[in-house]
Amino acid sequence: MTVALTLIAYQVVLLGIGYWARNRSTTDEGYFLGGRGLGPWVASLSYAAGSSSAWSILGVSGIAFTQGMGSIWLLPGTIAGHIVVWFVLAPWLQRESHEKGWLTLTDVLVDGLSARISRLSARLAAVIVLISFSFYVAAQFQGAANTFTAVFDFQFIWALLLGAAIVVVYTLMGGFWAVSLTDALQALLMLAAAIILPGVALYEVGGFTALLEASDSSPYWRLDGGNSGWFAVGFFLGMIGIGFGPVGQPHLLTRIMAMAERREIRKARLIAIGWFVVVLGGMYLLGLCGHLLLKGTAPGAEEQIFFLLAEDLLPAVLTGILIAAVLSAIMSTADSQLLVAGSALHHDLTKGAQRGLRQKSSAANNARRAVALVAIAAVLLALFLPESIFSRVLFAWNALGAAFGPLVVARFMNWRMRSFAVPLAMLLGFGLTLFFYLRPDGPGDIWERVVPFVVAFGTLFLSKTPLQKTSEIESGEG
Repeated sequence: MTVALTLIAYQVVLLGIGYWARNRSTTDEGYFLGGRGLGPWVASLSYAAGSSSAWSILGVSGIAFTQGMGSIWLLPGTIAGHIVVWFVLAPWLQRESHEKGWLTLTDVLVDGLSARISRLSARLAAVIVLISFSFYVAAQFQGAANTFTAVFDFQFIWALLLGAAIVVVYTLMGGFWAVSLTDALQALLMLAAAIILPGVALYEVGGFTALLEASDSSPYWRLDGGNSGWFAVGFFLGMIGIGFGPVGQPHLLTRIMAMAERREIRKARLIAIGWFVVVLGGMYLLGLCGHLLLKGTAPGAEEQIFFLLAEDLLPAVLTGILIAAVLSAIMSTADSQLLVAGSALHHDLTKGAQRGLRQKSSAANNARRAVALVAIAAVLLALFLPESIFSRVLFAWNALGAAFGPLVVARFMNWRMRSFAVPLAMLLGFGLTLFFYLRPDGPGDIWERVVPFVVAFGTLFLSKTPLQKTSEIESGEG
Protein backbone atom coordinates (compact mmCIF):
# COMPACT_ATOMS: atom_id res chain seq x y z
CA MET A 1 0.00 0.00 0.00
CA THR A 2 2.83 2.41 0.86
CA VAL A 3 4.48 1.82 -2.51
CA ALA A 4 1.19 2.37 -4.33
CA LEU A 5 0.44 5.64 -2.49
CA THR A 6 3.93 6.93 -3.25
CA LEU A 7 3.47 6.27 -6.97
CA ILE A 8 -0.01 7.87 -7.02
CA ALA A 9 1.31 11.04 -5.36
CA TYR A 10 4.15 11.17 -7.87
CA GLN A 11 1.78 10.95 -10.86
CA VAL A 12 -0.40 13.74 -9.44
CA VAL A 13 2.68 16.00 -9.23
CA LEU A 14 3.53 15.31 -12.90
CA LEU A 15 0.01 16.17 -14.04
CA GLY A 16 0.08 19.33 -11.93
CA ILE A 17 3.27 20.50 -13.67
CA GLY A 18 1.66 19.90 -17.06
CA TYR A 19 -1.37 22.01 -16.07
CA TRP A 20 0.82 24.83 -14.70
CA ALA A 21 2.91 25.00 -17.90
CA ARG A 22 -0.02 25.05 -20.35
CA ASN A 23 0.08 28.83 -20.92
CA ARG A 24 3.69 28.67 -22.16
CA SER A 25 2.77 26.53 -25.17
CA THR A 26 0.56 28.62 -27.43
CA THR A 27 3.04 28.89 -30.33
CA ASP A 28 5.25 26.44 -32.21
CA GLU A 29 8.34 27.89 -30.54
CA GLY A 30 6.67 27.73 -27.15
CA TYR A 31 5.33 24.21 -27.58
CA PHE A 32 8.49 22.65 -29.08
CA LEU A 33 11.26 24.71 -27.41
CA GLY A 34 9.64 26.32 -24.37
CA GLY A 35 10.17 29.79 -25.79
CA ARG A 36 13.95 29.16 -25.67
CA GLY A 37 14.01 29.97 -21.98
CA LEU A 38 15.68 26.96 -20.34
CA GLY A 39 18.28 27.57 -17.64
CA PRO A 40 21.32 25.34 -17.01
CA TRP A 41 19.76 23.12 -14.35
CA VAL A 42 16.54 22.34 -16.21
CA ALA A 43 18.34 21.97 -19.57
CA SER A 44 21.03 19.60 -18.27
CA LEU A 45 18.79 17.48 -16.03
CA SER A 46 16.05 17.17 -18.66
CA TYR A 47 18.72 16.21 -21.21
CA ALA A 48 20.04 13.55 -18.85
CA ALA A 49 16.58 12.18 -18.07
CA GLY A 50 15.53 12.25 -21.73
CA SER A 51 18.52 10.12 -22.70
CA SER A 52 17.93 7.63 -19.89
CA SER A 53 15.06 5.32 -20.51
CA ALA A 54 14.48 2.22 -18.42
CA TRP A 55 17.65 0.96 -20.06
CA SER A 56 19.79 3.20 -17.82
CA ILE A 57 18.26 1.85 -14.62
CA LEU A 58 17.16 -1.69 -15.51
CA GLY A 59 19.28 -2.33 -18.61
CA VAL A 60 22.73 -1.35 -17.35
CA SER A 61 22.27 -3.18 -14.06
CA GLY A 62 20.93 -6.20 -15.98
CA ILE A 63 23.88 -6.25 -18.38
CA ALA A 64 26.38 -5.98 -15.53
CA PHE A 65 24.51 -8.74 -13.69
CA THR A 66 24.75 -11.16 -16.64
CA GLN A 67 27.93 -10.09 -18.49
CA GLY A 68 30.08 -8.93 -15.60
CA MET A 69 33.17 -6.75 -15.72
CA GLY A 70 33.23 -6.59 -19.53
CA SER A 71 30.11 -4.45 -19.53
CA ILE A 72 32.11 -1.59 -18.01
CA TRP A 73 33.00 -0.46 -21.55
CA LEU A 74 29.44 0.81 -21.86
CA LEU A 75 30.27 3.59 -19.41
CA PRO A 76 33.20 5.36 -21.12
CA GLY A 77 31.59 4.85 -24.52
CA THR A 78 28.24 6.33 -23.57
CA ILE A 79 29.66 9.15 -21.45
CA ALA A 80 32.17 10.10 -24.17
CA GLY A 81 29.27 10.67 -26.58
CA HIS A 82 27.62 13.08 -24.15
CA ILE A 83 30.95 14.86 -23.57
CA VAL A 84 31.21 15.48 -27.33
CA VAL A 85 27.68 16.91 -27.37
CA TRP A 86 28.14 19.27 -24.42
CA PHE A 87 31.77 20.32 -24.80
CA VAL A 88 32.04 20.46 -28.61
CA LEU A 89 28.62 20.83 -30.22
CA ALA A 90 26.55 22.65 -27.58
CA PRO A 91 28.01 26.21 -27.90
CA TRP A 92 27.67 26.13 -31.69
CA LEU A 93 24.20 24.55 -31.67
CA GLN A 94 22.75 26.98 -29.13
CA ARG A 95 24.13 30.03 -30.95
CA GLU A 96 23.15 28.94 -34.45
CA SER A 97 19.66 27.80 -33.46
CA HIS A 98 18.93 31.23 -31.96
CA GLU A 99 20.40 33.17 -34.88
CA LYS A 100 18.88 31.07 -37.66
CA GLY A 101 15.59 30.20 -35.98
CA TRP A 102 16.09 26.44 -36.02
CA LEU A 103 13.14 24.80 -34.30
CA THR A 104 13.83 21.08 -34.78
CA LEU A 105 16.89 18.98 -35.53
CA THR A 106 15.61 18.62 -39.09
CA ASP A 107 15.98 22.39 -39.50
CA VAL A 108 19.67 21.94 -38.64
CA LEU A 109 20.15 19.10 -41.11
CA VAL A 110 18.55 20.82 -44.13
CA ASP A 111 19.91 24.32 -43.59
CA GLY A 112 21.32 25.82 -46.78
CA LEU A 113 20.02 23.14 -49.14
CA SER A 114 18.05 23.82 -52.29
CA ALA A 115 14.25 23.87 -51.90
CA ARG A 116 13.78 20.51 -53.64
CA ILE A 117 16.47 18.66 -51.68
CA SER A 118 15.38 20.40 -48.48
CA ARG A 119 11.82 19.10 -48.82
CA LEU A 120 13.05 15.60 -49.66
CA SER A 121 15.49 15.55 -46.73
CA ALA A 122 12.93 16.96 -44.28
CA ARG A 123 10.37 14.33 -45.21
CA LEU A 124 12.92 11.52 -45.05
CA ALA A 125 14.08 12.73 -41.62
CA ALA A 126 10.48 12.89 -40.42
CA VAL A 127 9.82 9.32 -41.54
CA ILE A 128 12.98 8.08 -39.78
CA VAL A 129 11.98 9.91 -36.58
CA LEU A 130 8.43 8.57 -36.68
CA ILE A 131 9.51 4.96 -37.25
CA SER A 132 12.28 5.05 -34.66
CA PHE A 133 10.30 6.89 -31.99
CA SER A 134 7.15 4.83 -32.47
CA PHE A 135 9.16 1.77 -31.43
CA TYR A 136 11.10 3.75 -28.81
CA VAL A 137 7.94 5.13 -27.19
CA ALA A 138 6.25 1.73 -27.41
CA ALA A 139 9.14 0.30 -25.38
CA GLN A 140 8.70 2.99 -22.73
CA PHE A 141 4.94 2.42 -22.50
CA GLN A 142 5.67 -1.28 -22.17
CA GLY A 143 8.10 -0.60 -19.32
CA ALA A 144 5.55 1.59 -17.53
CA ALA A 145 2.95 -1.13 -17.93
CA ASN A 146 5.29 -3.71 -16.39
CA THR A 147 5.87 -1.40 -13.41
CA PHE A 148 2.16 -0.75 -12.83
CA THR A 149 1.44 -4.45 -13.21
CA ALA A 150 4.00 -5.32 -10.54
CA VAL A 151 2.78 -2.68 -8.07
CA PHE A 152 -0.99 -2.65 -8.60
CA ASP A 153 -1.52 -6.15 -10.04
CA PHE A 154 -3.28 -4.68 -13.09
CA GLN A 155 -3.84 -6.56 -16.32
CA PHE A 156 -1.19 -5.59 -18.86
CA ILE A 157 -3.55 -3.78 -21.23
CA TRP A 158 -4.95 -1.53 -18.47
CA ALA A 159 -1.50 -0.85 -17.06
CA LEU A 160 -0.28 0.08 -20.55
CA LEU A 161 -3.17 2.48 -21.13
CA LEU A 162 -2.68 4.08 -17.71
CA GLY A 163 1.04 4.70 -18.21
CA ALA A 164 0.51 6.05 -21.72
CA ALA A 165 -2.36 8.30 -20.61
CA ILE A 166 -0.34 9.99 -17.85
CA VAL A 167 2.58 10.79 -20.16
CA VAL A 168 0.33 11.98 -22.99
CA VAL A 169 -1.81 14.24 -20.78
CA TYR A 170 1.01 16.32 -19.31
CA THR A 171 2.81 16.41 -22.69
CA LEU A 172 -0.34 17.66 -24.43
CA MET A 173 -1.05 20.26 -21.77
CA GLY A 174 2.35 21.77 -21.25
CA GLY A 175 4.47 20.90 -24.28
CA PHE A 176 8.22 21.35 -24.09
CA TRP A 177 8.20 23.37 -20.87
CA ALA A 178 6.17 20.77 -18.97
CA VAL A 179 8.29 17.96 -20.39
CA SER A 180 11.53 19.72 -19.39
CA LEU A 181 10.37 20.46 -15.82
CA THR A 182 9.03 16.95 -15.22
CA ASP A 183 12.20 15.47 -16.74
CA ALA A 184 14.37 17.55 -14.38
CA LEU A 185 12.39 16.23 -11.39
CA GLN A 186 12.65 12.69 -12.74
CA ALA A 187 16.42 13.05 -13.22
CA LEU A 188 16.80 13.89 -9.52
CA LEU A 189 14.81 10.79 -8.57
CA MET A 190 16.98 8.61 -10.79
CA LEU A 191 20.09 10.15 -9.25
CA ALA A 192 18.83 9.29 -5.76
CA ALA A 193 18.10 5.72 -6.85
CA ALA A 194 21.58 5.34 -8.34
CA ILE A 195 23.17 6.40 -5.05
CA ILE A 196 20.95 4.75 -2.42
CA LEU A 197 20.36 1.24 -3.73
CA PRO A 198 23.91 0.51 -5.03
CA GLY A 199 25.29 1.92 -1.79
CA VAL A 200 23.15 -0.40 0.33
CA ALA A 201 23.92 -3.38 -1.93
CA LEU A 202 27.66 -2.71 -1.72
CA TYR A 203 27.38 -2.59 2.08
CA GLU A 204 25.57 -5.96 2.08
CA VAL A 205 28.31 -7.49 -0.06
CA GLY A 206 30.99 -6.24 2.33
CA GLY A 207 32.38 -3.23 0.45
CA PHE A 208 34.69 -2.91 -2.53
CA THR A 209 37.31 -5.19 -0.93
CA ALA A 210 34.85 -8.07 -0.63
CA LEU A 211 33.63 -7.45 -4.19
CA LEU A 212 37.17 -7.69 -5.58
CA GLU A 213 37.98 -10.75 -3.50
CA ALA A 214 34.94 -12.51 -4.94
CA SER A 215 36.28 -12.18 -8.49
CA ASP A 216 37.99 -15.13 -10.14
CA SER A 217 39.32 -16.12 -13.57
CA SER A 218 35.89 -16.83 -15.06
CA PRO A 219 34.74 -14.80 -18.12
CA TYR A 220 32.32 -12.90 -15.88
CA TRP A 221 35.18 -11.08 -14.15
CA ARG A 222 37.25 -10.40 -17.31
CA LEU A 223 37.34 -6.96 -18.95
CA ASP A 224 37.28 -8.53 -22.42
CA GLY A 225 34.04 -10.36 -21.69
CA GLY A 226 35.68 -13.71 -22.31
CA ASN A 227 36.58 -12.82 -25.92
CA SER A 228 40.04 -12.93 -27.48
CA GLY A 229 41.81 -11.75 -30.63
CA TRP A 230 39.65 -9.94 -33.18
CA PHE A 231 36.54 -10.89 -31.24
CA ALA A 232 37.87 -8.92 -28.29
CA VAL A 233 38.53 -5.90 -30.54
CA GLY A 234 35.00 -6.15 -31.95
CA PHE A 235 33.62 -6.45 -28.42
CA PHE A 236 35.41 -3.28 -27.24
CA LEU A 237 34.44 -1.24 -30.31
CA GLY A 238 30.84 -2.44 -30.27
CA MET A 239 30.34 -1.55 -26.62
CA ILE A 240 31.99 1.85 -27.00
CA GLY A 241 30.05 2.43 -30.25
CA ILE A 242 26.91 3.18 -28.23
CA GLY A 243 28.57 6.56 -27.64
CA PHE A 244 27.97 7.53 -31.28
CA GLY A 245 24.25 7.78 -30.55
CA PRO A 246 23.87 11.05 -28.57
CA VAL A 247 25.12 13.19 -31.46
CA GLY A 248 22.03 12.31 -33.52
CA GLN A 249 19.23 12.19 -30.92
CA PRO A 250 16.61 14.88 -31.71
CA HIS A 251 15.01 14.79 -28.26
CA LEU A 252 18.38 15.54 -26.61
CA LEU A 253 19.74 18.23 -28.91
CA THR A 254 16.56 20.28 -28.64
CA ARG A 255 17.38 20.83 -24.94
CA ILE A 256 20.51 22.69 -26.00
CA MET A 257 18.66 24.62 -28.71
CA ALA A 258 16.17 25.75 -26.04
CA MET A 259 18.77 27.19 -23.64
CA ALA A 260 18.38 30.91 -23.02
CA GLU A 261 22.03 31.90 -22.53
CA ARG A 262 25.13 30.49 -24.21
CA ARG A 263 27.32 31.32 -21.19
CA GLU A 264 25.28 28.93 -19.03
CA ILE A 265 26.40 25.94 -21.10
CA ARG A 266 29.54 25.69 -18.93
CA LYS A 267 27.45 25.00 -15.84
CA ALA A 268 24.98 22.77 -17.69
CA ARG A 269 27.67 20.49 -19.15
CA LEU A 270 29.17 19.78 -15.71
CA ILE A 271 25.77 18.94 -14.26
CA ALA A 272 24.87 16.63 -17.16
CA ILE A 273 28.18 14.74 -17.31
CA GLY A 274 28.32 14.38 -13.53
CA TRP A 275 24.82 12.92 -13.59
CA PHE A 276 25.79 10.30 -16.18
CA VAL A 277 28.90 9.27 -14.25
CA VAL A 278 26.95 8.73 -11.03
CA VAL A 279 23.86 7.04 -12.52
CA LEU A 280 25.56 4.71 -15.01
CA GLY A 281 28.35 3.92 -12.55
CA GLY A 282 25.84 3.21 -9.79
CA MET A 283 23.78 0.85 -11.95
CA TYR A 284 26.92 -0.98 -13.10
CA LEU A 285 27.96 -1.45 -9.48
CA LEU A 286 24.45 -2.64 -8.59
CA GLY A 287 24.66 -5.35 -11.25
CA LEU A 288 27.96 -6.68 -9.91
CA CYS A 289 26.65 -6.70 -6.35
CA GLY A 290 23.46 -8.38 -7.51
CA HIS A 291 25.55 -11.16 -9.05
CA LEU A 292 26.73 -12.04 -5.56
CA LEU A 293 23.50 -11.36 -3.67
CA LEU A 294 21.00 -12.96 -6.08
CA LYS A 295 22.71 -16.13 -7.21
CA GLY A 296 19.44 -18.04 -7.46
CA THR A 297 17.72 -15.54 -9.78
CA ALA A 298 15.79 -17.25 -12.55
CA PRO A 299 17.10 -16.87 -16.12
CA GLY A 300 15.44 -14.02 -18.00
CA ALA A 301 14.89 -11.95 -14.85
CA GLU A 302 18.12 -9.96 -15.13
CA GLU A 303 16.28 -6.69 -15.81
CA GLN A 304 14.29 -7.21 -12.58
CA ILE A 305 17.26 -7.24 -10.18
CA PHE A 306 16.67 -3.56 -9.36
CA PHE A 307 13.22 -4.40 -8.01
CA LEU A 308 14.40 -7.60 -6.32
CA LEU A 309 17.22 -5.86 -4.45
CA ALA A 310 15.02 -2.89 -3.52
CA GLU A 311 12.40 -5.20 -1.97
CA ASP A 312 15.04 -7.23 -0.12
CA LEU A 313 17.22 -4.40 1.19
CA LEU A 314 15.03 -1.31 1.68
CA PRO A 315 11.93 -0.31 3.69
CA ALA A 316 8.60 0.08 1.86
CA VAL A 317 8.71 3.90 1.61
CA LEU A 318 12.15 3.91 0.03
CA THR A 319 11.14 1.05 -2.26
CA GLY A 320 8.19 3.13 -3.46
CA ILE A 321 10.44 6.10 -4.15
CA LEU A 322 12.91 3.97 -6.09
CA ILE A 323 10.15 2.36 -8.15
CA ALA A 324 9.01 5.91 -8.90
CA ALA A 325 12.57 6.54 -10.09
CA VAL A 326 12.29 3.64 -12.55
CA LEU A 327 8.99 5.03 -13.74
CA SER A 328 10.76 8.39 -14.08
CA ALA A 329 13.36 6.87 -16.39
CA ILE A 330 10.59 5.51 -18.57
CA MET A 331 8.36 8.57 -18.66
CA SER A 332 11.15 11.13 -19.06
CA THR A 333 12.18 9.45 -22.28
CA ALA A 334 8.67 8.81 -23.58
CA ASP A 335 7.47 12.40 -23.13
CA SER A 336 10.55 13.84 -24.86
CA GLN A 337 10.20 11.47 -27.78
CA LEU A 338 6.47 12.08 -28.13
CA LEU A 339 7.14 15.79 -28.41
CA VAL A 340 9.84 15.30 -31.05
CA ALA A 341 7.71 12.83 -32.98
CA GLY A 342 4.85 15.34 -32.89
CA SER A 343 7.15 18.06 -34.21
CA ALA A 344 8.30 15.74 -37.01
CA LEU A 345 4.72 15.03 -38.03
CA HIS A 346 3.51 18.62 -37.76
CA HIS A 347 6.56 20.80 -38.40
CA ASP A 348 8.80 18.72 -40.69
CA LEU A 349 6.58 16.28 -42.56
CA THR A 350 3.55 18.43 -43.34
CA LYS A 351 5.22 21.78 -43.82
CA GLY A 352 8.83 21.10 -44.75
CA ALA A 353 11.65 22.86 -42.95
CA GLN A 354 11.49 26.44 -44.17
CA ARG A 355 8.92 28.46 -42.25
CA GLY A 356 8.52 31.19 -39.68
CA LEU A 357 8.58 30.35 -36.00
CA ARG A 358 5.85 32.52 -34.61
CA GLN A 359 2.79 30.50 -35.47
CA LYS A 360 -0.72 31.01 -34.13
CA SER A 361 -2.14 28.85 -31.40
CA SER A 362 -3.89 26.66 -33.99
CA ALA A 363 -0.47 25.42 -35.09
CA ALA A 364 0.35 24.32 -31.55
CA ASN A 365 -3.03 22.55 -31.41
CA ASN A 366 -2.16 20.68 -34.60
CA ALA A 367 1.10 19.64 -32.97
CA ARG A 368 -0.84 18.31 -29.99
CA ARG A 369 -2.95 16.20 -32.33
CA ALA A 370 0.27 14.84 -33.84
CA VAL A 371 1.52 13.87 -30.36
CA ALA A 372 -1.75 12.04 -29.68
CA LEU A 373 -1.53 10.14 -32.99
CA VAL A 374 2.04 9.00 -32.31
CA ALA A 375 1.06 7.89 -28.80
CA ILE A 376 -1.81 5.80 -30.21
CA ALA A 377 0.58 4.18 -32.71
CA ALA A 378 3.02 3.36 -29.89
CA VAL A 379 0.27 1.78 -27.78
CA LEU A 380 -0.81 -0.40 -30.70
CA LEU A 381 2.78 -1.51 -31.30
CA ALA A 382 3.20 -2.42 -27.64
CA LEU A 383 -0.02 -4.45 -27.70
CA PHE A 384 0.23 -6.26 -31.02
CA LEU A 385 3.97 -6.44 -31.81
CA PRO A 386 5.58 -7.62 -28.57
CA GLU A 387 9.35 -7.37 -28.34
CA SER A 388 11.91 -6.84 -25.58
CA ILE A 389 12.31 -3.31 -24.27
CA PHE A 390 16.09 -3.46 -24.58
CA SER A 391 15.97 -4.56 -28.21
CA ARG A 392 13.60 -1.79 -29.28
CA VAL A 393 15.49 0.94 -27.45
CA LEU A 394 18.92 -0.01 -28.71
CA PHE A 395 17.75 -0.21 -32.33
CA ALA A 396 16.10 3.23 -32.21
CA TRP A 397 19.14 4.76 -30.47
CA ASN A 398 21.55 3.37 -33.06
CA ALA A 399 19.29 4.21 -36.01
CA LEU A 400 18.83 7.85 -35.04
CA GLY A 401 22.51 8.24 -34.20
CA ALA A 402 23.65 6.83 -37.55
CA ALA A 403 21.04 8.70 -39.61
CA PHE A 404 21.49 12.16 -38.09
CA GLY A 405 24.76 12.16 -36.12
CA PRO A 406 27.14 12.36 -39.11
CA LEU A 407 25.14 15.27 -40.55
CA VAL A 408 25.25 17.19 -37.26
CA VAL A 409 29.04 16.76 -37.16
CA ALA A 410 29.32 17.86 -40.81
CA ARG A 411 27.23 20.98 -40.13
CA PHE A 412 29.36 21.78 -37.11
CA MET A 413 32.54 21.48 -39.20
CA ASN A 414 30.94 23.72 -41.84
CA TRP A 415 31.44 21.23 -44.63
CA ARG A 416 30.19 22.18 -48.08
CA MET A 417 28.59 19.05 -49.48
CA ARG A 418 26.76 18.13 -52.62
CA SER A 419 23.05 18.33 -51.92
CA PHE A 420 22.24 14.72 -52.74
CA ALA A 421 24.66 13.52 -50.03
CA VAL A 422 22.37 14.73 -47.21
CA PRO A 423 19.37 12.42 -47.85
CA LEU A 424 21.75 9.66 -49.00
CA ALA A 425 23.67 9.73 -45.70
CA MET A 426 20.40 9.63 -43.74
CA LEU A 427 19.17 6.67 -45.76
CA LEU A 428 22.45 4.75 -45.47
CA GLY A 429 22.74 5.33 -41.70
CA PHE A 430 19.16 4.23 -41.00
CA GLY A 431 19.04 1.45 -43.60
CA LEU A 432 22.30 -0.20 -42.54
CA THR A 433 21.28 -0.09 -38.89
CA LEU A 434 18.04 -1.85 -39.78
CA PHE A 435 19.91 -4.39 -41.92
CA PHE A 436 22.39 -5.33 -39.19
CA TYR A 437 19.64 -5.27 -36.55
CA LEU A 438 17.82 -8.04 -38.41
CA ARG A 439 20.98 -10.20 -38.64
CA PRO A 440 22.53 -12.33 -35.87
CA ASP A 441 24.49 -10.34 -33.30
CA GLY A 442 28.24 -9.93 -33.72
CA PRO A 443 30.79 -9.39 -30.92
CA GLY A 444 29.49 -6.43 -28.98
CA ASP A 445 27.12 -5.68 -31.91
CA ILE A 446 29.89 -3.76 -33.66
CA TRP A 447 28.07 -4.00 -36.99
CA GLU A 448 24.94 -2.28 -35.79
CA ARG A 449 26.55 0.32 -33.53
CA VAL A 450 29.62 1.39 -35.52
CA VAL A 451 29.44 0.51 -39.23
CA PRO A 452 26.28 2.50 -40.21
CA PHE A 453 27.60 5.67 -38.56
CA VAL A 454 31.01 5.31 -40.24
CA VAL A 455 29.49 4.65 -43.67
CA ALA A 456 27.14 7.65 -43.44
CA PHE A 457 29.95 9.89 -42.23
CA GLY A 458 32.23 8.64 -45.02
CA THR A 459 29.53 9.45 -47.60
CA LEU A 460 29.40 13.05 -46.42
CA PHE A 461 33.18 13.33 -46.36
CA LEU A 462 33.51 12.06 -49.93
CA SER A 463 30.84 14.52 -51.09
CA LYS A 464 32.77 17.56 -49.88
CA THR A 465 33.41 20.16 -52.55
CA PRO A 466 35.75 23.15 -52.88
CA LEU A 467 34.55 26.26 -51.11
CA GLN A 468 34.42 28.27 -54.34
CA LYS A 469 31.62 26.06 -55.65
CA THR A 470 29.33 26.73 -52.72
CA SER A 471 26.77 28.70 -54.75
CA GLU A 472 26.46 25.91 -57.29
CA ILE A 473 26.11 23.27 -54.62
CA GLU A 474 23.48 25.04 -52.58
CA SER A 475 21.45 25.80 -55.71
CA GLY A 476 21.41 22.10 -56.49
CA GLU A 477 23.62 22.42 -59.58
CA GLY A 478 26.58 20.65 -58.02
